Amino acid sequence: MSDAAEINSPCPTIRARSILQKVRYGSEWFGIDYNMNLYRGCAHGCIYCDSRSECYRISNFDQVHVKFDALAILRRELRSRRVRGVVGVGAMSDTYNPFERALKVTRGALELIEEYGFGVSVDTKSTLVTRDIDLLQAIGAHGGAIAKITITTADDHLARLIEPHAPLPSERFAALAQLAEAGIFCGVLFTPTLPWVTDDDATVRAVVEGAAAAGARFVYHTTGVTMRDRQRDHFLERIAAVDPALPVRYRETFGDRYFCNSPRATETRALFRTLCKQHNLLWRMSDIVSAYKPTHPIGTQSSLF
Repeated sequence: MSDAAEINSPCPTIRARSILQKVRYGSEWFGIDYNMNLYRGCAHGCIYCDSRSECYRISNFDQVHVKFDALAILRRELRSRRVRGVVGVGAMSDTYNPFERALKVTRGALELIEEYGFGVSVDTKSTLVTRDIDLLQAIGAHGGAIAKITITTADDHLARLIEPHAPLPSERFAALAQLAEAGIFCGVLFTPTLPWVTDDDATVRAVVEGAAAAGARFVYHTTGVTMRDRQRDHFLERIAAVDPALPVRYRETFGDRYFCNSPRATETRALFRTLCKQHNLLWRMSDIVSAYKPTHPIGTQSSLF
């Protein structure tokens, strides 16, 4: 099921007590203050996704569920937060899944975020994010808005193997260009890096130069991939489609290690930073956060009561 696929069945629902969660790691992940998941599960089918891990207790991650009454819950929670902040969207599962075209739950959430004066930080592989440019512009005008499109390779053929149902990288670069043209603070999440698959110099160069050509403000890069419990088995089974020798190579090199860092990490990191400097792209987390978040605290909502 691709991003543009027709959805002929309704999206199943699940109950949720809460939509908005306060986070403690905000400075480590684009300065977010809250996290929000409107859906559970993801339709992209990326073979490396850590959200399949047992600790998240999602039995069938490839099946998307929408959270019942999500917008009513979110309105109540935003209204009750005395201190405003930046809401992270899409880190656990892509909120711009194919069901979102009709349901517009994410768009409704952005309208609420704008209404209550919060900022937003969006992670996605979907080109559907361009539909909400108007709201990202409005939110960015007061609370700060950042849009990150994940691109792990610029090779459309390889992407079909490791991200089988996501839009092609060429389509994602085009969406990034639309965001940039509209004045949205946007860039690329160049993560994860798959050792012996996407850790070569050509991949690093293609992703960074593609981001620069699209008008991105930043590229954020990591040099490895995480693997644990059932996610490891899922990944190793499917990476064989890229190269049948890879499962054994991963097992022999990384064993049960959680973070599997590329053997070429030093070389690719150096090239990555050199290219970012050449193209005036931000790459340090602190610099990215400083560039998009308001210079003054977003403040409280006391005036709303």
